[in-house]
Amino acid sequence: DPLPPPLPKKQLQRAESLPAPAPPHGDPEARAGSIVYSIPAGQGAPPRDRPSKKPLSKSQSLGGPLAPSSPQKAPSGSLKELTFGTGDGELGQLLQSPAGVSGVVLGCQEASLARLSALLQEELLGPEERLQLLEAELLGKRWAALGVLEPQPCCQSGDAWYFRVGFTFQHSQLQLAAKVPKPCCSSLGVQSSLGSHCSIQRPLGRFTDRLPRELLLPGIPGAQSQGPNREEPACPAPQPVLQVLLCAEVPQQTLAEFVKGSHALHRSSPGHYERLGCLLLLQLCMGLEHLRGQNVVQGDLCPENLLLVQCPCPPQRQRELLGLSLPRLLISSFFKAQEKQRPCSSSQELDWSQALAAPSPPTAAELNLGRLIYQILHVDISLENILDFRSKRLPEIPSLSIYSAGLKRLASLLLHRDPQQRVSILQARAILQVLLWGPRQELFARSRKSLELLQSWLQVKRALLLLRFAENSAGAGVSPGLEEWLCCQYFQGVTEDTLYQVTQVLYA
Repeated sequence: DPLPPPLPKKQLQRAESLPAPAPPHGDPEARAGSIVYSIPAGQGAPPRDRPSKKPLSKSQSLGGPLAPSSPQKAPSGSLKELTFGTGDGELGQLLQSPAGVSGVVLGCQEASLARLSALLQEELLGPEERLQLLEAELLGKRWAALGVLEPQPCCQSGDAWYFRVGFTFQHSQLQLAAKVPKPCCSSLGVQSSLGSHCSIQRPLGRFTDRLPRELLLPGIPGAQSQGPNREEPACPAPQPVLQVLLCAEVPQQTLAEFVKGSHALHRSSPGHYERLGCLLLLQLCMGLEHLRGQNVVQGDLCPENLLLVQCPCPPQRQRELLGLSLPRLLISSFFKAQEKQRPCSSSQELDWSQALAAPSPPTAAELNLGRLIYQILHVDISLENILDFRSKRLPEIPSLSIYSAGLKRLASLLLHRDPQQRVSILQARAILQVLLWGPRQELFARSRKSLELLQSWLQVKRALLLLRFAENSAGAGVSPGLEEWLCCQYFQGVTEDTLYQVTQVLYA
């Protein structure tokens, strides 16, 4: 029999919006500055036109990747080179793309934030090429090639002494820090291979040599100071031979000294001080993330081993500060993750490491970060407060500023007894960013929380941030610094999905 005639083809209507693409395979943290969460199977992302009927619990908000749902933008490659001087022909092609004017503007904002972030990072750390040339110049150099600027340590951490030294490089005099580890606390071999990061101490050179006689190491036999009022002994004892690490950053003080000396500022200007505390904790989280990617774990993560380096402060900004400017925080104590045994630099650290053997304890990084929140806020906390499983109450954090409640919430999540409710360092970083730059809870006072609202908030904030950079540069002449770089890092990569999940946890 002959075949029947073919049926007429139906014209299918195209949906108004395409489904969001599936997340790429591999590392869910591939996008810079973003944090990812998971939602239980069977539940999609919160709708864009209405809030979720049943808010996600804290345990539902923490975990693996969430499918991205950002608005369609013009191709990022075509926007990286787009400037005010771009020809109208190229602009016309972009404006005819499916993304339209809105997509081009949004893409330009993200590309501009990425460029600003890279420029600010180079300003903070120095040009990478110049640092590499300096490393090559310091290769093989010892004390004889350095000028000791001060006989006393400029800073003493829990595991090392730091001396200010000078070195002539490219016809200019540089100031470096000579790090002399204390006995049984050396991690110089691990530190020499960590790469460059704003929150990690940067090594430039390493050598072993006899200590100069003018330097003073407290508590080291044979090390003595030859000051102007001291007589030269007839048979001076030989100075010890010690390992030395030359570092680019000269530490001003430790976090422990910062906290101890800031009681008055915390009482008089709690908002300013607690914001500084949030920014210091954010730098610490970023450094811990970098170490995890290098298969390296922080050593004795206590305030005595966290260094603070004062950033250059323009004169215009000095008048705006209330007493303390934001310093860079540096992690300076490390060991390889596979090392099971390592020396404890204090009996307190030994107690903490033994306590971590308790059933279902927080990890070392989470525990120490939660403990640091209390210490920065000048609230006494002991080992029993954190790891006593018979008690579920942590010390009370007084509400002194808009940051107090958020810091209290973060500390409780870091030290939570239930592993399903506990947040990681990556998630703690995202909570601190929301606490610093929003969205704040009052955004949802008049509008229902939804992805559409958070997407609009994010787009407006990015535009306002770029406008503030332009106005400060042209008008007040205020140079951006460390806080502006951290802010750029946040808005450069955060998504509305991340904001929804983080605000669910922070404002629960």
